[in-house]
Amino acid sequence: MANTVCFHAVGRRKKAIARVRLIPGEGNIIINKRNLDEYFGYETLKTVVRQPLNLTETLGKFDVIVNCKGGGFTGQAGAIRHGIARALVKADEAYKPAIKKAGYLTRDPRMKERKKYGLKAARRAPQFSKR
Repeated sequence: MANTVCFHAVGRRKKAIARVRLIPGEGNIIINKRNLDEYFGYETLKTVVRQPLNLTETLGKFDVIVNCKGGGFTGQAGAIRHGIARALVKADEAYKPAIKKAGYLTRDPRMKERKKYGLKAARRAPQFSKR
């Protein structure tokens, strides 16, 4: 088997987890064995996924293979962006200042707040009636 260079990284956002592999290639992005255009319907989500590659001008240099699970489409797109950014830093340490400045290496800490007992949702209380 040929000795190919591959960079692995994990990206997370909300409940979504994306395991990303960066392989030198011609710029294909494959998510769960489907093309980027097939997987994401919205153009904004496609641009979110491509942001780290556009920033470092490596859009045509790497093939991106992603295994993504959990969350919704927006959370998965954010997780993939996070994973690609981490993998790019592993590929070349010179990309780190630009990627860090853009905020792609920062794990978004916002999560869904849990439901509390006595309430209908996390903060939504039952309707109050005086009489």
